[in-house]
Amino acid sequence: MSWMRFMQLMNESRIVVPPREGRAVSLRRGQQVRLEDVEGGQVGDVFAFSAEDITEFHSASHTRAHNSRLFPRVGEPFLTNRRRPILTLVADTSPGIHDMLIAACDPARYAALGASEHASCAENLRSALADIGLATPVVPQPINIFMRIPVAENGGLSWLSAPTRGGEAITFEATMDCVLVLSACPQDLTAINGKNPTALAIDLLADAGTETPTND
Repeated sequence: MSWMRFMQLMNESRIVVPPREGRAVSLRRGQQVRLEDVEGGQVGDVFAFSAEDITEFHSASHTRAHNSRLFPRVGEPFLTNRRRPILTLVADTSPGIHDMLIAACDPARYAALGASEHASCAENLRSALADIGLATPVVPQPINIFMRIPVAENGGLSWLSAPTRGGEAITFEATMDCVLVLSACPQDLTAINGKNPTALAIDLLADAGTETPTND
């Protein structure tokens, strides 16, 4: 395969997630996916479901228990609600600040903030799954990439702006066939997105172990 054709295929495998929207992709076991903050300062809500059974999904609580950490380090897995690995964190070019404590924003959250009819990550999840003919009975706790919610010694939480710069990214490897949904969080009433949501991007990469194409 020529380098030009390789770059063309890479461009075709990039999905831009517009601000305040979500997109779903199917991943094969062993396939890697890179999630990029295009402009910087943008949080993404990541959901992952087993391709065989949508009632099995990434569980933040099971992941925290398995890894004994609030968020996995590179090389560590994310577990499902059945305690099976679904994703592995394989690379992170961002400051490495992410969250698995905060629930996905939803219509009730925005109603409480005085903004009814506001886009939400929960609705983005449902819409993205519907686009590929799926539906989930629950909204799981997301993997909140680039989200900065420090925990104080007294247990208090702070809502700070995402620390990422444009082009920084996090890469996962699928450890089972799965469906991944990424929502470019629409939150503009707190500081997490700098009150100005922007786009994210999904890059579908080769399976682990696949050789990089060379010129021919």
